[in-house]
Amino acid sequence: EVQLVESGGGLVQAGGSLRLSCAASGFTFDDYAIGWFRQAPGKEREGVSCISSSDGSTYYADSVKGRFTISSDNAKNTVYLQMNSLKPEDPAVYYCAADLEGLGGLGYTTYDYWGQGTQVTVSS
Repeated sequence: EVQLVESGGGLVQAGGSLRLSCAASGFTFDDYAIGWFRQAPGKEREGVSCISSSDGSTYYADSVKGRFTISSDNAKNTVYLQMNSLKPEDPAVYYCAADLEGLGGLGYTTYDYWGQGTQVTVSS
């Protein structure tokens, strides 16, 4: 059974940092893509970043480029999202998702498995 468990969310002041973790299990880390998405109340789910296991390529939404960094530790089956310089527009529930075909990208329809989400709140 594929499982994704996010952690690391919380409350931080604007300009601060958080690191989210996505612990994955139930599939072999050979060829997959893990994406981070976020959804704020009343807004559509937005792709934030993704990483491909095949070549380590990464992608970022324009809104987070230069501030967020995605990385993976295949030995731990964990993907991280380091979020720096958090802004008042960043608060949302952040989800990680897995695409076991390795296509990835920032469109949420590509992904088959989702975690339960972790809340990020930014105070001004």
